This record gives sequence, structure tokens and C-alpha cells, in this order.
Amino acid sequence: MQAQLSGTALITGASSGIGKQLARLFAADGWDLVLTARRESQLLLLAEQLSAQFKVECTVLPGDLADSTTPERLVRALAERQLRVTALVNNAGFGKLAAFVDTDPMLLLDMMTVNMRALVHLTRLLLPNMVAQGRGAVLNVGSLAGFLPGPHMAVYYASKAFVNSFSEGLSVELQGTGVTVTVSCPGPTATEFGEVAGSDTRRVTRSRSMPAEAVARNAYHAMKAGHVIAIPGRANHAVYHALRFIPRAILRRLTGLLNRATKRD
Repeated sequence: MQAQLSGTALITGASSGIGKQLARLFAADGWDLVLTARRESQLLLLAEQLSAQFKVECTVLPGDLADSTTPERLVRALAERQLRVTALVNNAGFGKLAAFVDTDPMLLLDMMTVNMRALVHLTRLLLPNMVAQGRGAVLNVGSLAGFLPGPHMAVYYASKAFVNSFSEGLSVELQGTGVTVTVSCPGPTATEFGEVAGSDTRRVTRSRSMPAEAVARNAYHAMKAGHVIAIPGRANHAVYHALRFIPRAILRRLTGLLNRATKRD
């Protein structure tokens, strides 16, 4: 049933990285798109490209999800344009690699707003119509980090733990409604995330991060299949399963050492 799902998809954080690649996958399958992020110029360029290549309708609604009023404003704009969302992709998010006590308090609160509050708010605003229609999908971008404690990125890791847990719980509530919830839990990915967070994983590993396109493809196909958890890549799968057997005290220490080692000077 999910493989036949179509309509309009709202994608947050669509201007780059995983969100941009997800937009391309949706468009290639014939979905109309509503693209939102802070950088309007990049959204407009992407919308023009996808409209021309795939002959789909692309609506650009720029907005900053660190502003707690943005989700309601986006939903009002959808209503004004008579756009009914069938798939919600909560992709927007950011992190910061730094000691908690040294991090700007407002940046931490913005991180919590974007990574958690906006995700929940948009889902709550758009989900009732999906349930009423008896069809729809919510695709949340969590993280493998959400299954770990995260010294030196404590708020980011905790926010992704929230996304992972929220998605799993909501998926059970929606059983039988025709609406599914999928959470994508990637590991290191080749996006702008590291630049924003101030990290460089190449300092501790020779293997390159997964391409954003591969992560997006894994998430998209998992959503279409109605899977709850999507873990892209064999290495990430191995880590995900190994986490059940490693004592938490060791995980805390290892993650702390890894994050300190990846910090950019």
C-alpha cells in the first residue's frame, strides 16, 4: 500500500544534504513538493530544477524552524494555497560539537527547537488530515547518535534520541490508520552538518562518510515500504546491533573520546 502513496510532500531542511536528495527522490516518483528551509535562493533553484526535470509542482516556503511560530505559519500558507500534505519529511536539524558549559545557551535552545519542538509541532498540525484521509506518511530524520550517549554533543545526541523514540511510539499509535511513521537513523553522512557542528570525522577514520544520496534513498524506500526504522549502510547496521551488547559506561567513554578527536581547531 505504501508503495502506491503519492500526492504532496512537505520537506524541511530541503536546501541541501539529505533533505535536498529526498526532494529529488520524491519528485522522481511524481510527488508535488513543498520545500522549506532558511535559504530561499537555494530552495528556488532546487524547485526550478525539479519542476523542469520531473514535471512536478514545487512550492517554496522559506522559514527558520528555530522560530517557534514557523510551523503554524507554514501550515497557514499550505491552507491558503489549498495544498494537502500526504507525506511530511522532518529533516531539518543541526548540532554543535562543544562542551555543554561552553556553548551559547541560546544556540542550545535553538537546537532543541529545530530538532524536537518543530518536528513535533509540524507532525501534530499535519497528521490529523492524513488520518482523516486514511493515507499518509511521516518520515523523520533521526540519527544513529540517538542510540548513544553523546559527551561534547550532549544536547544533539539527546535530541536525536527523542526523535528516534517519538517516531517508534507514534508508529504504534497509527497502526490501522493508513498512516505510517519511519525514522531514518544514519551515521556520519557527507553533508554540511560537520561544518556547522565543527567536527571532522576524517581525523579518526579513513572511511568516508556515506553520501547523502545513499542515506536519502534508504530512508525513502523504507518509508514507501512502511518500515519503522531505517538504518543505511552495513557499517551502521553493525554498530546499531552491537550497541545492545556494549556496557553504557564504555559507550559513554568511547563516544566522548571520538567526539573530542573529531573537533576542528
